[in-house]
Amino acid sequence: MRLRNVEAGDLEPYLRMRCDAGMMAELGGPLPREKVAARLRKDLALVAADTAWIKVIALDDGAGGGEAAAGVVTLWQDEEDGAAVSEIGWMVLPDFQGRGLAKAAVRRVLDAAAADGRWGVVHANPGVSNGPSNGICRSLGFRLLGERDLGFADRVLRTNHWAVTPGEHTRGSGTD
Repeated sequence: MRLRNVEAGDLEPYLRMRCDAGMMAELGGPLPREKVAARLRKDLALVAADTAWIKVIALDDGAGGGEAAAGVVTLWQDEEDGAAVSEIGWMVLPDFQGRGLAKAAVRRVLDAAAADGRWGVVHANPGVSNGPSNGICRSLGFRLLGERDLGFADRVLRTNHWAVTPGEHTRGSGTD
């Protein structure tokens, strides 16, 4: 597994992740195609400005040097009650789920955030019924702060609110 910055050529995996009903079930349903293309353009600008880390989870495709985009992990800052808050989120395409990729990618980004030092406490907000993502938070040492309603893509989602200080998260094998 390799983490790389999102690129302009990543529209296809973005569409596969964000326009698929199954992938977006915990996030209020699929997004319209035009919103996904606009999101990619926004993400490219954030990466260029180094104000967010948007990392594609890339795997060797086994076809002689190519790669398959298995998912994405993102670390960004948002504003909450007038204060900057760092948040992490991730998605892995169905063909690649169950391999520990999301957990390993989140761990790597948290390790990089600890080394970088600018992110502070990092929050995660998986849906309350998203067992796999809540399990990643639990296994990486996030603290459960409670449930809350959170806006996402013009929707309100019921989430578990987790927080971790990079450098204090669990550094296990990354394969559970």
